[in-house]
Amino acid sequence: MSDAGPQGTRIYRSEAGSREVRAWCEQRIDDWPELFALPELDTELGSTRAFRASGGKATPVLVLSGTNFNSATSVGTARVIARDREVILVDLPGQPGLSAGVRPRTDRASAYGSWFNEVLPRLTERPVTVLAHSLGAVVALAAKPSPLLHAMVLVGPAGLTTAAMSSELMRVTLPWVVSPRDDKSTRLLNFLSGPGQVTRGVHPYAPWMTLVGRHCRTSLAPGPLPLEHLQPWEGTPVVVATGSHDVFYSPARLHGPARRFLDAEVTVMEGAGHLALNEQPDRVAELLRSVD
Repeated sequence: MSDAGPQGTRIYRSEAGSREVRAWCEQRIDDWPELFALPELDTELGSTRAFRASGGKATPVLVLSGTNFNSATSVGTARVIARDREVILVDLPGQPGLSAGVRPRTDRASAYGSWFNEVLPRLTERPVTVLAHSLGAVVALAAKPSPLLHAMVLVGPAGLTTAAMSSELMRVTLPWVVSPRDDKSTRLLNFLSGPGQVTRGVHPYAPWMTLVGRHCRTSLAPGPLPLEHLQPWEGTPVVVATGSHDVFYSPARLHGPARRFLDAEVTVMEGAGHLALNEQPDRVAELLRSVD
């Protein structure tokens, strides 16, 4: 896998670490036989990997994951969504996964928006609904409206306001950064989850987050997008949703910006946290049906 692309920050600390991360992702994807790899795309941000699973007859969905997450970590939710519709999963370059391991150096929002403009017509010939989580929402909103973009469902979206920070977040994040282990990853993931998803043992995604902590240079939460990125979406159906316990983008934090910038009310996913996309796949499927 080539990391060819623009100059930027290499996210992997070593080639061995890169291989270990990619091997984990490939194993998760292989666990779903109906998920097929699409031809690798050469883009302005480097190689891009995407995957497709057939499904029901509803509008297809294209999934853009958040920071440190990707196609492999979205398999569980994608399986549920595929009951209704075809699913396309794509890994963002510059995030841990199977795409290029180089992060754009400057103006990342515009770089990711241009990347999405480039890859969308290469991934689908018919309109899709974009399901975007956290950082993925920045990517979608920084792109341009297209006849291929039927609607957007943004879950715990970055880009509309700043992410909330707290001392408690620092208490669970710093130990994971300094010395990643599954117990520390579990504490971090529990903090990001809703109360009903807190795990007493090892969190299902703890091994993944431990790999990320050991081998990757993680990125910070993106800031609000400039107004020019938000204005063009007035004619596109947009659903904004967030977990009732989202520690970064709470309902109260999103209500004003969602209404002001996207003319959208915020749908509250009761009991979910920032990882709502993974926590409540059936609720996510309902949100997608609401824009069909």
